[in-house]
Formats: sequence, C-alpha cells, structure tokens
Amino acid sequence: MFAWLVGSSSQPPIFLHLRSSKTFIIITVATAVFTDIFVYGLIVPVLPFALTSRSGINPDSIQTWIAIFLAVYGAALLAASPFCGWLADRSTSRRVPLLFGLLALGGSTVLLCIGSSIAVLAAGRVLQGISAAVVWVVGLALIVDTVGPEGVGQAMGYVGLSMSLAILVAPLLGGVVFAASGYYAVFAMAFGLIVLDIILRLVMIEKKVAVKWLPVEEVDETPKANAGDDKQMAENGDSYTDIKMGHVGSGPPTTQDQIKGPDQPVLPAEEITSENTSRPVKKFTDRLPAVIYLFSSRRILSALWAILVQASLLTAFDTILPLFVRDTFHWNSTGAGLIFLPLVVVSFVGPVIGWLSDKYGPRWFATAGFVIASPFLILLRLVYKNTFDQKVLLCALLALIGVTLTLILTPMMAEITYAVDAKARRHPPGFFGKNGAYAQAYSLFNMAWAGGCLVGPLLAGLVNQRAGWAVTVLILGIGSVVTAIPTAVWTGGSIFKKRRRERIERDLALSTLGAPLQAGTV
Repeated sequence: MFAWLVGSSSQPPIFLHLRSSKTFIIITVATAVFTDIFVYGLIVPVLPFALTSRSGINPDSIQTWIAIFLAVYGAALLAASPFCGWLADRSTSRRVPLLFGLLALGGSTVLLCIGSSIAVLAAGRVLQGISAAVVWVVGLALIVDTVGPEGVGQAMGYVGLSMSLAILVAPLLGGVVFAASGYYAVFAMAFGLIVLDIILRLVMIEKKVAVKWLPVEEVDETPKANAGDDKQMAENGDSYTDIKMGHVGSGPPTTQDQIKGPDQPVLPAEEITSENTSRPVKKFTDRLPAVIYLFSSRRILSALWAILVQASLLTAFDTILPLFVRDTFHWNSTGAGLIFLPLVVVSFVGPVIGWLSDKYGPRWFATAGFVIASPFLILLRLVYKNTFDQKVLLCALLALIGVTLTLILTPMMAEITYAVDAKARRHPPGFFGKNGAYAQAYSLFNMAWAGGCLVGPLLAGLVNQRAGWAVTVLILGIGSVVTAIPTAVWTGGSIFKKRRRERIERDLALSTLGAPLQAGTV
C-alpha cells in the first residue's frame, strides 16, 4: 500500500535520490536540532513573567527556579545520552531512534504548555532533555555516516547554524508572542514546527538503506580523506610512530597492522611491550565497550572539556541576561528576547568556520575562541546603568562573544569525529563494531554539552543572585581563558607529539642530505 513511499524489493520509493541525498539528510538533522533548541529556548524569556502568575512563585525566588528548570533539562540530557549512543551504534537504522525522540519532544511540549505546577513543568523539562539526547546523538552520527570525515566540519557548521538560529529566534518570538497573544500562543508555534519535523524525519532515507535501490557508485559509503584528514593524521600518535620507526620516504612502509597479532588491538610501537602482549589482557580489553576506549583518549577528554565550558558560557546567559536587562534597563519580555539577537546572529559564519576546520584543523580556531572570549566576558561588568551608551556597549560585547563561541563550537563538534577516526586507526577494522563508534562518541559530546547546560545556568544564576553581575561575568571570563590551555595542547592530537614528529622529520631530512655530501667528498 505504501510501497511508493517506503519502497519494496522491486520498487524504489518515490524521490529516492532526493530523500537520500546528503543535502536532504543534513537539512533533516539541522531541522531536528532547530526544533529541539527552539522548544528549549521558547520559554526562556517567558518564564520570569509566567511563573508568578501560573505557578504562584514568589518574585524573589524567580532567579533560583529559572536556574533549576534549565539545570533539570541538562541533567536529563546528561543521563539519557550514554544510552542513546549505545543503542544507536547497535541499531540497524538511525531514523527509528529519531522518530522515537519526537515522541519525547511532543510529550514535553504538551506538559510545558498545560503545566501550572512546578512538578509538571519539571517533568516537561525532563522529557525535553531526553528528546535532545536522541536528536544530538543519533542526528550527528547520521551526518558523519552520510558525509564522511572529509566533510564533517562544514556539515557540523550547518548544524551549529541551525542551533544558533533557534537560539536567536526562539527567545525573540517567545517574548514577542507572549506579550502580544499570551502563553498558549507561544506553544502553538512549537507544535507547528514539530509537525514539520515529523514530516522530514519520515521522508528521509538513510544512505545505507538507499543502497538497496541505487547503483553502488552512487552511494559512497567510504569517503576518501582529504587534506584536512591528512592534517589530522599528521597530528596524532600514529604518524609519529611511523616516523619514529623509520617508515617515511619511498618504499613500502611497515604498517601497524603488520606488527600486531591477529586478535590484538593496534598499539603504537612504543606501547608494544611484553606486558601488553599477554593473551588474557587482550581478550579482556577486546570486550570493553567502545566508550571506554574513547574515554582513554586525552584528545577526546580535552574536546569534551572544551564543549562543556562552551555550553556553560552560552547557557549562562539564558539565566542571567533576561533578568539583567529587566532590572537594569526595565525592559519587558520583548526586550528580554531581543537582547539575544547580537549574541547569536554572528554565528551564521559557522559553516565557513567548519570548512576552515576541515582544511586547516580545529586546534587554533577553538583556542583563539576561548582566549578572545575572556576579555569580552569580563568587560560586561562595565554595563551597570540605564543609558543609551551602556545598551550599545552591551550589544557590541554580546556580538563579539557570539563570534568567539562560534569559533569554539563548530571546530569542536568536528573534532569529535577526527578524534574517533584517529583512535580507530590504532585498532583493526571493525574493532568498534559494524556501525563504528560515532554515536557513542557524540553521546559523550552530548553529555559534555548537558554538563554545560547543567553547570552554566546554576553557576551563573546562583553567583549572580549572591554576588551580582560583575562577579558572574568575571568568573565566566576566567573559565574561558583557562580552558584555552588544554584546547591548544590536545585538540587535533598532542602538540608535543607533533613537535617531536617535526623534529624527527627535520633530523631525518638533514641526515638524508648529509649522506650524499659525504659520498661526494669520498
């Protein structure tokens, strides 16, 4: 009956090429991310004005409850992400978990719409966090499956753009519509967007499903690495190992696959010792979940810390900014939504940053983002009174902070894929299973992001309530510049290994040039 839509053994589904194309899949995932963040941010400017009238909250406690609601979302996202990653890497389809995520999103939106008590609103935030876990973990893994490592930076740039657009539009529309039409009109927009999201997720066809009907050459399931991947390979320990063992220049190199046993995980040459060649150890480590191996990578841990801090910086403004402009400039919910405009509108350069990360590597983009963000965050303390100049200064600083946060987010999203590929090269093919470990890696990304969503609102909200705006932005600035250190060291692979590799290459080049000179002298 629905063969024209889903296909059959003899008949491909309608518009197969379009529905399975890279562009359509990226649009579908980007829309899913947009919907998730839109519903999340829709009530940010509404809560301070709705809690008192709908839930009977004392106005003096509004700051605390806003921080708690934002943190509940982060806690649910943190708890659900590992399970979603584990399930997605073992599922035969990425689309099915995405559809289940929509159920959680619809349920959360209903609870937030009808809820008039703290318990119901908190339950809505929990379901919203679960939905976000599915979207981010499965959606980002689906993008990597579709575009391959050579295009992941630019693709993640579009995802980051959709997220930033949702962060921009949701508070803005939430504040304006709430002021004009009331509470329920705000959620009417959310339900309309969810319907569009349902249609796209049902229509989308994964590449590995489309291969049943398309010629093999039209479905490139093993994209080739480009210059960006070569750069990533050049910065990890494997390349250094090859050079250290003399596998450079012409002639057939001795690969790591040639120096490992048939059941032994691939190890760098300096780690192959008598201790790690014992059979019981190999059998035990082979049974460990992929996420354990990912956690053993300092490169991945550094990326997760950078993501956590970036999310903390971004979500901290969700807690403190609406109340700050209300108390300082006496703005209403419309102004509380509009103030997010300069913070996120500059993030439209995300795809460009992602393309540059694919080409040159993510290390110095993310590091520069953290370093440059610090003074701009600290300078926010200069805004303290209701004057036109102060309003202009606030908007300018928020715009500059938005640029730096984009410099961080897009490269670090791509860095997760780069790091997983580097880790996989140290093991035999298929070591992480038939679907790889991308979903589990992005579940760690999601957990780091959720940790930021948990820490950022609580830290900023509680500090702001007790110590004020100036101290809060000072702490955010210090946290940013401190994070630049591990980001510079580990992003793209250990910078120390890279320096050693370059030194060894230089020494080998000098010795190669010296040999003909000595021969000519003789």
